[in-house]
Amino acid sequence: MGFKTGDFPPVDPETFLRKPLFERTKALALHWVQFGFGSPKMIPATYVVKLIFLYVLAGVAIATATSGVGPFWDVAAWWHEPVVYQKLVLWTVLLEAVGVAGSWGPIAGKFKPMTGGILFWARPGTIRLRPWRRVPFTAGDRRSGFDVLLYLAFLASLLTAIVLPGAPDAALSAALPGNTSGLVRPALLIAPIVLYVLNGLRDKTIFLAARGEQYLPALVFFAFLPFVNMIIAAKLLICIVWIGAGVSKFGKHFTNVVPPMVSNSPCVPFKWLKRAHYRDFPNDIRPSKLASFMAHVGGTTVEIITPLVLLFSTNHWVTLAGVALMVVFHLFITSTFPLAVPLEWNILFGYLAIFLFLGFPASAGYGVGDLTPGWLGVVIAAALLFFPVLGNLRPDLVSFLPSMRQYAGNWASALWAFAPGAEAKLNTLPHRPTKNQVDQLQAMGYPAEVAEITMQQTIAWRSMHSQGRGLFSVLAKNLPDLETRTVREAEFGCNSILGFNFGDGHLHGLDFVNAVQKRVGFAPGEWIVVWVESQAIHSKVQHYQVIDAALGVVERGHWTVADAVNEQPWLPNGPIPLTVTWTANQAKTSSVPA
Repeated sequence: MGFKTGDFPPVDPETFLRKPLFERTKALALHWVQFGFGSPKMIPATYVVKLIFLYVLAGVAIATATSGVGPFWDVAAWWHEPVVYQKLVLWTVLLEAVGVAGSWGPIAGKFKPMTGGILFWARPGTIRLRPWRRVPFTAGDRRSGFDVLLYLAFLASLLTAIVLPGAPDAALSAALPGNTSGLVRPALLIAPIVLYVLNGLRDKTIFLAARGEQYLPALVFFAFLPFVNMIIAAKLLICIVWIGAGVSKFGKHFTNVVPPMVSNSPCVPFKWLKRAHYRDFPNDIRPSKLASFMAHVGGTTVEIITPLVLLFSTNHWVTLAGVALMVVFHLFITSTFPLAVPLEWNILFGYLAIFLFLGFPASAGYGVGDLTPGWLGVVIAAALLFFPVLGNLRPDLVSFLPSMRQYAGNWASALWAFAPGAEAKLNTLPHRPTKNQVDQLQAMGYPAEVAEITMQQTIAWRSMHSQGRGLFSVLAKNLPDLETRTVREAEFGCNSILGFNFGDGHLHGLDFVNAVQKRVGFAPGEWIVVWVESQAIHSKVQHYQVIDAALGVVERGHWTVADAVNEQPWLPNGPIPLTVTWTANQAKTSSVPA
C-alpha cells in the first residue's frame, strides 16, 4: 500500500465480474483479511488531519479562548476546567450534527462529496424518517422548510453556547473556590435540549447522527444539576455507555467483528498479525482464539470491569490505571478506522475518562455516594438504563445506538438486490445531493469495473459478519436470478440517500424503502431488500424480512445465530437453515374463502 496507491484486489476486473456471486465474495473476503478495504494511506491520513486540526485544535482553541483559560497549547491550564469540558462536548455534538465527524468521508462510503449531514438536512425535499408514528405533527417523510429551520436553529444554538463566555456558578465556586472561568450558562442549554428533541421527533436520522442517546443526557445534566451532582451524573453516563457496550458484546456476534476491523487497520502493518485473527487462512476465516481473546478480554471485560472500578475506586493509582486502560482502549479503536469512523467520539471519551475520574476523583467528594439527595443516583441510573434494557429485550423498538450496542456486531442489517439497470433509478431521487456510490467513484475517474469491484468489497465485508451469512442465504433462497442482479450493502446505500448511517439498519428498514419507492417507483422485482433485525439478548435467532419495494414485505422468517457464525462468508455448504414464518402468498391464500 502506497500513500496514493491502494491495494486493489489482484483480479482482472472484466473477467472477475463475470464470475458467480459467492466466488467473487470469497475472493474479496480473502483479500480483506490481509488488506482490509485496501485504501491508500492518503485516506486515513486525511482523517487524521481532520481529527487533529478541525476537531482537537479548533475545538480546544475555541473552548479555551471563549472561557478565559489557556492558551490552548497550555494543556495543564485547561484540561481540568469544567467549562472547557462542557464546551468540548458541545463542539463534538456540533460537528456530529453538521456531518463532519462520524460517518464522514470515503471510509463511510462518502466519496464525492465526502460530507453528508448538512447537505441533506438543510435541504427541503430530502427524505426524513420519524421515529414514532403516534407522535402528532410528525407525519410524512419529506423534509419541509420548517424541518430545515429546526435543524439550522439546533446548530446555531450549539454554536452560541460554545462561543459565549462561561458565567459564575455558586455551586462551582463552593466546590472549586479558585475557579474563575465559570460554567456554560444553563439558559443557553435550554434551546439545544429542546431542539435536540424536536429534530429527533421529526427525523430520527439527525438525532442519531448527533448521538443524542449520549450527549442529550449530558446537556440536561449541564443545565439542571448543581456542579458536584453534574460531575457524578456524567460519570454514571459514561460508565453506562461503556458497560452497555460491554454487555452487548456477550453472545456470538462480536468475535466476528474483531478480525475484519483489525484487517482494515492501517496501524497493523503485518499481514501475519492480521491473518492470526482467523482460524486457518485461506481455508477457514472464522475468528481464531486470538480474535476471541481480543473480543472478550480486550473488549467485553475491559468495558464492563474497568468502568465499575473507576466509578467506585478511591485509590489514586487504581484510578490512574483504569483511566490509562480506557484511554488506550479508545485509541486502539481510533487506530482501526472502523467503517463508521467514530473517531471524534473515541477521542472525546478518552479525554472524558481523564477529566472525570482523574480531575474529579471519588476520593475528593465526587463519588456516587456524594450525590445529594442520595436517591438521585437511582433515578439517574434508571433513566439512563431504560433504553439499553428495552433495546436489548426488544431491539425492534429501539435503535442499536440508544441500546448502547456500539460496534458489537449485533446489528439490524440489510442487502439490496437490483434487477439489471434498476440501481440507476435511485439517481432520479429528487432533491438528493449525491449519486449512487458506484457513480461517485466513476466521477472521480475510476473505470466502471473498478468502481463496481470497490463497492462489492463492502458486501464481502458484510459477509464476514454474522448477519451477512444469513442475509446472503435469504437472497440465495428467494432469488433464482441472483447471478444477474447487482447486490449492494444497504448501510452504504442508505448513507448516499439519507446523508448518514452508523451501522443502524433501522435507518433503511421498511419506512425508508417506502419513502424511496414513493419517489422512484420501482417495478415489482426490480429492488429486493433482505433485512434482518438485531438479536434480542434472550433469543437464539434473528428475524428477517424480504421486501419488494413495489409490493412491500413478501416474506418473514428467522435463522439461528449459531448457524450463521459457524459458516464461512461465501457459504460453501449452501444457504444456512432458514425458518419461514410468513409469506405474502400464504396471506393471500388464507384470505380466500374456502
